[in-house]
Amino acid sequence: MPVTRTAPIDLESLYAPLSSTGPDTAVSVILKLRGETCDIDCLYCFEKRKESPGGARISAAQVHRLGSIFSGRPLSVELHGGEPLTAGRERIAEILDALAAQPNVVRVSLQTNGLQLDDAWLDLFERHCPKLEIGISFDGDALGNSWRVGYDGRPTHPRVVEALELLGRRERRVGVICAVTPYVLSRASDVMEHLASFPAVTTVSLVPCFDAAVTQSTTTVGSRAPTSRALQRRAIGPTGPAWAVTPRQYADFVLEAAHHWVADGLFRGVKLEPVVSVIRRLRGLQTRSCHFSDLKCDHVLTLYPDDRLGSCDELPWPQAGLAALGDVHAEADVAGAQGSSPLLQQARSLVTKCTTCDYRDTCGAGCPAVRLRFAAAGDEDAYCDHRMRLIDGVAALLAQPDLPPGASCSRLHWRPVRPNDMHHVAAFLTRWDDPTVPRTPARLQVSPNGNINTVGLPGVHEADDLDPHHPQWYDGIEPGIRPVVDALTAGWDAVTYDSCQGHTYADLPGAEPRFLSVGILPRDRAEYARTTVRLCRAAGRAESSLPGACSLVLGRSELTCRTTGRVYPTLDLHLVPAVGTTLAEYFENLAQAVHVLTEALAEAASAPPSALCACACACACACACACATEAHSSDGDEQ
Repeated sequence: MPVTRTAPIDLESLYAPLSSTGPDTAVSVILKLRGETCDIDCLYCFEKRKESPGGARISAAQVHRLGSIFSGRPLSVELHGGEPLTAGRERIAEILDALAAQPNVVRVSLQTNGLQLDDAWLDLFERHCPKLEIGISFDGDALGNSWRVGYDGRPTHPRVVEALELLGRRERRVGVICAVTPYVLSRASDVMEHLASFPAVTTVSLVPCFDAAVTQSTTTVGSRAPTSRALQRRAIGPTGPAWAVTPRQYADFVLEAAHHWVADGLFRGVKLEPVVSVIRRLRGLQTRSCHFSDLKCDHVLTLYPDDRLGSCDELPWPQAGLAALGDVHAEADVAGAQGSSPLLQQARSLVTKCTTCDYRDTCGAGCPAVRLRFAAAGDEDAYCDHRMRLIDGVAALLAQPDLPPGASCSRLHWRPVRPNDMHHVAAFLTRWDDPTVPRTPARLQVSPNGNINTVGLPGVHEADDLDPHHPQWYDGIEPGIRPVVDALTAGWDAVTYDSCQGHTYADLPGAEPRFLSVGILPRDRAEYARTTVRLCRAAGRAESSLPGACSLVLGRSELTCRTTGRVYPTLDLHLVPAVGTTLAEYFENLAQAVHVLTEALAEAASAPPSALCACACACACACACACATEAHSSDGDEQ
């Protein structure tokens, strides 16, 4: 589990209210052109579980009014359903023309099941909205698409394949939304290969079916239910629907897909989400995904044909409703309705706990709509755990792309150090291994609050880090951390680029205490792999003997070279206060903890080499057993 930080950040940095963002921040608007009306009847469809107006269609006048309300900021519009193309060519053309007439509409996309797509539709798009982005709902191969059926219960997969082939011939590029259900688990390579085989597909978004709370089938109008609803009723059992997956299953599938995406070079032509969003956040970059940014439910609106304007369509309706479109005259009216919405207030409250989490800068607090469902079931920790697993897994993949899926160390967590940079990393590594390289004398500033190495010039001028061949090496290392640094550098032949023995900073008002840490800079990927195994083994040896006031935390981070801009994967070792421990107790026991850790590091250095750490082997075995059990238990869940 992550170690919570001492100082929280403000809530708005994770969940920005509409009123807090300026005119340069876009609002996403989902137009439910036909409400829940659709020409197929997917068993897991969440839209048909709502109280949606059947048969009605959004008009061009509604689109114009929506644009005028938000005339002061950009709009990103998604045509959605049900199936939006059931609105017909004439109405779709009117909608696209209405959007084109509004200068603040910066992006228009269409999410469709693809069954109606033909040359006539594509010609219409090119005439009325040449930059229209198309998304296809398509759950991988034929088996994965088993839940996507017509009202007659027959599969839709062959017809969607025809649509993707048509899009390829027309040189249209599309994104695919692939629902992760038990039918794709443990088959990520098959699913990814099938999706990447279509030239039209350039983005694959893996979305989870977190539907364990679904206990009833979708209601039907009339006395005779279609075959699809009979299939749906059979798929829903006392523990939930057969199409649902757990957060852990979803995270493992995404990581399996990510490994295949990297190993087979699919990343060269296909963008994989949420993996790309995680990578961007690991790099400190922003992403368009609201699950990883602060632009959450207050910046996502949904409009239905009957004039209902509400928040994100993934939130429960009608609770997510805000107002009737006709009663809204300005953006301030929407912001006011959001501020008084009990549902959105509850969603914001769930994000509050994220302000002290170590993963907050990378995770971005996730999806409030999904968190609400897990919180209602008393299992919100499962949602957070799977987000951490995704982040840790992708960080491990970036550092060790050759590592088999599921083999990353479960003790190593993403703990970014920011800022974390060095003047010239390659020169530092060269100097570390070459005693003949000239070494400039350093001016050391030694104090109870830490040792600082400068070049001795007027002003603030940072010097390159010292190395074991430098005559001032030991003078630059604080005494409390020297045993750990010695064990790593002399015992493991590891490169350390940073160390701190820990400080209370009691004489510096307002300063946060700093805990013992060492930063390790592996020379290459092979050394990175060896070091992770050794760190895991050392942690396993030390855990039972550490004083109760101290906890050992292993972290992955990155070091940036200011000269070249290259990013180097690093490993970090931290001794931090255990949960419920005071600072005084921590520092009183720190010397004993250092002694235990130093011995564990020495023992790990003498152990025989291994490709995988003990926790990774245990995790892989447990996952294999779990998958076998799930496969056995689902043998009778045929549709």
